[in-house]
Amino acid sequence: MAVSSLNHKSLIVHRPILEYILEKNAYPKEHEQLKELREATAEKYDKKSIMNVPADEAQFLSMLLKIMNAKKTMEIGVFTGYSLLATALALPEDGQITAIDLDKEAYETGLPFIQKAGVEHKINFVQSDAFLVLDDLINGEDEVTFDFIFVDAQKKDYMKFHEQVLKLVKVGGIIAYDNTLWFGSVANLEKTDEMPENAWRTREFVIQFNSLLAADHRVESCLISIGDGVTLCRRLY
Repeated sequence: MAVSSLNHKSLIVHRPILEYILEKNAYPKEHEQLKELREATAEKYDKKSIMNVPADEAQFLSMLLKIMNAKKTMEIGVFTGYSLLATALALPEDGQITAIDLDKEAYETGLPFIQKAGVEHKINFVQSDAFLVLDDLINGEDEVTFDFIFVDAQKKDYMKFHEQVLKLVKVGGIIAYDNTLWFGSVANLEKTDEMPENAWRTREFVIQFNSLLAADHRVESCLISIGDGVTLCRRLY
């Protein structure tokens, strides 16, 4: 089974190796409802289905959450909820996810698969501008801290999100930023044919953000070349 360029993004791994990773490990281990959600998203959204994380990245994040013994998480940017479902499956029965996105229609595309997987009770979906929700949590009377926060939103907002979520993730907790290689645009001097126009237009936001993380002494960070690049930040203080 060939890997479609429409629903999987990988910059570093050569296509035959990527197919091997997916077919021999990620797809055989993929939960049935994750598979159904991935296929339903590709059918409905076609090229936009690439907005979900690929199966191997979701597999990696799921294992990370289990190693961390994470219980309380947040996801900023949900789309149809592939990474959200992977997170919900990884958390314990009493785990909690605050999921924020303005697009409720896309979330409802994935909701039947979340329900079928029996994990809807772990998810609090909030249809809102994420900054409003973050401000409310930061300024609320009760102190709120999260074990893990996943950010997959507008790249121009990543620097602002970083300052906000650092106030909400616990010391020792992890923030994961998706698309930090941004279709390879961060390392290319010229646009390639495979690179979406939007990625090339907004590449400077991601370049500046990556530089910010590299110089931020409040976190230790690691940019991982899986999918479209995901950067893990561990809060130090």
